Amino acid sequence: MLDKAAAPAAATPGDDKSGRLPTSGFGARLMRRKPVERLVAEGGQGEGGSLRRSLGMWQLTMISIGATLGTGIFVVLGSAVPDAGPAVVISFVIAGLTALFSALSYAELAGTIPVSGSSYSYAYATLGEIVAWICGWCLILEYGVSVAAVAVGWGQYLNELLEGTIGVTIPDWLANPPGSDGGVFNLPALLVVLLCMAFLLGGAKESARANTIMVGVKIVALLLFCAVAFTGIRAGNYSPFMPLGLGGVSAAGATLFFSYIGFDAASTAGEEAKDPKRDLPKAIMLSLLIVTALYVLVAAIAVGAMPWDKFEGSEAALAGIMKDVTGHGYWAVFLAAGAVIAIASVVLTVLYGQTRILFAMSRDGLVPKTFSKVSKKGVPVSNTVIVSVFCGVLAAAVPLAQLADATSIGTLFAFALVNVAVIVLRFTRPAMKRSFQVPLSGVRVPFGDTTVPLAPVFPAVGFALCVYMMFSLDVVTWEVFLGWMLVGLVIYFAYGMRSSRLAREAAGSQAAPAATSEAGAKAAAQPAKAPAKPAAKASAAKASTKGRKRPAKK
Repeated sequence: MLDKAAAPAAATPGDDKSGRLPTSGFGARLMRRKPVERLVAEGGQGEGGSLRRSLGMWQLTMISIGATLGTGIFVVLGSAVPDAGPAVVISFVIAGLTALFSALSYAELAGTIPVSGSSYSYAYATLGEIVAWICGWCLILEYGVSVAAVAVGWGQYLNELLEGTIGVTIPDWLANPPGSDGGVFNLPALLVVLLCMAFLLGGAKESARANTIMVGVKIVALLLFCAVAFTGIRAGNYSPFMPLGLGGVSAAGATLFFSYIGFDAASTAGEEAKDPKRDLPKAIMLSLLIVTALYVLVAAIAVGAMPWDKFEGSEAALAGIMKDVTGHGYWAVFLAAGAVIAIASVVLTVLYGQTRILFAMSRDGLVPKTFSKVSKKGVPVSNTVIVSVFCGVLAAAVPLAQLADATSIGTLFAFALVNVAVIVLRFTRPAMKRSFQVPLSGVRVPFGDTTVPLAPVFPAVGFALCVYMMFSLDVVTWEVFLGWMLVGLVIYFAYGMRSSRLAREAAGSQAAPAATSEAGAKAAAQPAKAPAKPAAKASAAKASTKGRKRPAKK
């Protein structure tokens, strides 16, 4: 893992390969770190089995695209356009740029620390256990809750598909989220999560194959929408371009950042990738490029084909545009079918990411061991079932808008920590080999008695953009986020801090010398046994042979 220049003596305190970290003092216990070498060495290992390396670069890219593409266009677009108007195109660009700087940091760390924990593991190696726990808790909000948020919109498109094909729809009280259009319990949202759970239980390779097919279908569906809706563009629909000013564009950008959370999904597959150091950075950057291009294209055509003020409350906006433009229902049916597959793909890949993050946290002892138990097929079965049932019930019972905003702020916080982690690792482990480096890494500046790369510039920009986007969200979202953090800290101090593997190992290393000293004291207190005299030994030997017959001479 290290260059020749990175000799063990150069390792920073608390970053030795043995994993025995200093634990004296309350603050030191909170800030204990898990060495990078140990994180990588433990890759794939679980309780009773291990994950299997079966994913190539293309499959990893499809995982990231599958987790990203579809959410912002098929579901959240209807919530963002009323804030930004036609300038929602700029909102997508802002959100995409924010994601880009963080993606560069993710790509560097994914190639350096290719493990399932994603930003949680990166924080554990650089910022300490308490920060890693906070990051992991945010990832639970990012991944687990976003599964529910995406699944909520699935019922809307499923009804469009059912109405256009067999003329029957699911009743509003079973197809809509509670409190929206007469919704009581969103049954389709629960069903799509359980369906994806069944795929995941079949194995990572099989799930990746199904996801690749679904990603292909939704890309074709979006390109078809662009071709058809382009004929319905009216120049007047772009005016006023920014009806609510820069504030509206910024607010919409913060909401739409929710649409980009999937680009880091490939990093959660670090322990199931065939060549993670080479493939993970490529998959992350390629997926973000493809997704951003499609988002901007579709958004620009959508707001040109339908007045911006008609997007309010529409969670199946693209299907409605297709119907209005063509005057025929079959186009809307085709798009609805694409959306049903697209949203299912997002649910599948994001659910996968959540289970792998919990797998890493469980292996470190911060959550119960059941989340790191692996079957003979290399699947964390209990983990998958528990997460799926939780997300399915959440999807059926909580409104979309609240989920989307809560997920956005959790994602932004986790991304901000990843940018900080890159900066910290650059200064603490400058000689470590990195298969991918953020731009400007070749430029070096003086730092003490040595020089360091100027690479922290891009992570610093990414951190600043994440903080800016966080403060663009409303007060209610912040209240939910702070409440979530408070609950997480209570759980950490009540359970995680004591059950952490590093904590148990530190306690064991302290107990071992004490036990040795106690055993030595007991041995010293007992009188030593006198050794047997040689003469006595000889007499005993003689007595033991007495009476034996000697062999007759021939």
